Amino acid sequence: MSEPGPQDQPQFPARTRLRAFGVHIFTALGGAIALIAMLEAVREHWAAMFGWLGLALLIDALDGPLARRLKVGDVLPNWSGDTLDLVVDFLTYVFVPAYAITASGLLIPMAAPLLGGAIVISGALYFSDRRMKTDDNHFRGFPALWNAAAFYLFLLKPPAAVGSIVLAVLVALTFVPFNVMHPLRTTRFRTLNIALMVVWAILAMIAVGANFQVPVWVSAGLCAIGGYILLSDVLIRLISGKRP
Repeated sequence: MSEPGPQDQPQFPARTRLRAFGVHIFTALGGAIALIAMLEAVREHWAAMFGWLGLALLIDALDGPLARRLKVGDVLPNWSGDTLDLVVDFLTYVFVPAYAITASGLLIPMAAPLLGGAIVISGALYFSDRRMKTDDNHFRGFPALWNAAAFYLFLLKPPAAVGSIVLAVLVALTFVPFNVMHPLRTTRFRTLNIALMVVWAILAMIAVGANFQVPVWVSAGLCAIGGYILLSDVLIRLISGKRP
């Protein structure tokens, strides 16, 4: 006898299914926000764009716990929350930031469209890699956080050559098998990680609200926390002698 397919799963009350579908709509709302962010980017309203991307980031942080709490996968087995999440994340983490990076005027002009294309291609490949997350809640390789990369580009405004080289290195690191912590799910130092993310969010809101015209201490705090998130696992493994 064949195993029951999704259509053969037990039915749940309409109210339960409606609440579960509401979580999918909440996730999909991130796609609409990505559109608004893109419109702001086209107008070169960079701070507004990052504000909308920040809202999308908040939705991305909340929809997973909501889906698990309401058991959305069991209630609506014909709808893939994972696929929906990847579609929206590609827009907010990769596509809109790639446009902003390309159109920013902060890179070598000839390199900007090449880097933008490389970001989109590497991001798409990363999102389709079944090994992108490890069993201990780390990302494998640079985790396509191009919204963060764009944020730091606008915050620091490095020389065009430096910015272009750093972005090219990040594209390459997408395919390098090193671990990057998930700041909310990695169990090691989880309380510290969450506290640092709260501080980062406050500093980021200050930076966006001031159109990136911020004191040195704000930039330094954002860079320190960003460096910790990106490199702490690598440093811990080097010190302890463990391999990725």
